[in-house]
Amino acid sequence: MKTALITGASRGIGLEFCRQYAAEGWRVLACSRHPEKSEALAKLAAQYPELIETHALDVADHAQIEHLAQVLEGESPAPAYIDLLINNAGICPDSDKRGFGHTDYAEWTRAFRINTMAPLKMAETFATQIARSKQKTIVTITSKMGSIADNGGGGSYLYRTSKTAVNMVVKSLAIDLKPSGITAVVFHPGWVKTDMGGPNALISAEQSVSGIRQVISRLTLADSGKFFGYDGQVIPW
Repeated sequence: MKTALITGASRGIGLEFCRQYAAEGWRVLACSRHPEKSEALAKLAAQYPELIETHALDVADHAQIEHLAQVLEGESPAPAYIDLLINNAGICPDSDKRGFGHTDYAEWTRAFRINTMAPLKMAETFATQIARSKQKTIVTITSKMGSIADNGGGGSYLYRTSKTAVNMVVKSLAIDLKPSGITAVVFHPGWVKTDMGGPNALISAEQSVSGIRQVISRLTLADSGKFFGYDGQVIPW
């Protein structure tokens, strides 16, 4: 049985990843800050009681990340392994809407801690468990708004920079983890109808995740470090 560890699993894209992987018989480690407060996640976990495990995890808290790794390592006599880590948890700061001249620098720091630092900390903490698996894959959800080449609108300084930075994090991971056989990539999920994407978005979470999963299933080590769209198209940095 393959194992996926998914952050930001209580709603939206993260919840849909849990749904689709559990439906295919994967063991799913569904992580969110307050899983007990997510009715949707609880309902899904009840539907797949032998496959979905919920774990409280605030990715901004490095001690919590380390504790989860220790918990998983001590679960059974066999060494813990994770085939697929999906760094999905992220924020889009409201203060970005106020534009140039109104930057909330404290919120910028928080955006970097969650959107940029957390994916690296997750990779550092779980690299050994990922390297033990068969699939050996790290996926980080980013955004085209982090693409320098695609920026034709300006603004959104906090969100854009945190996503541009995490793209570089994953590019470096692809190089540093290659000797361990680990593939690390970033995905733009599309403009998705979630709480973050809003009701005017173009695609559903189901469409986005289905597309990303198809690409993940075809990844090889030669793809490590690439920036993909949910439809498999390579996106310029």
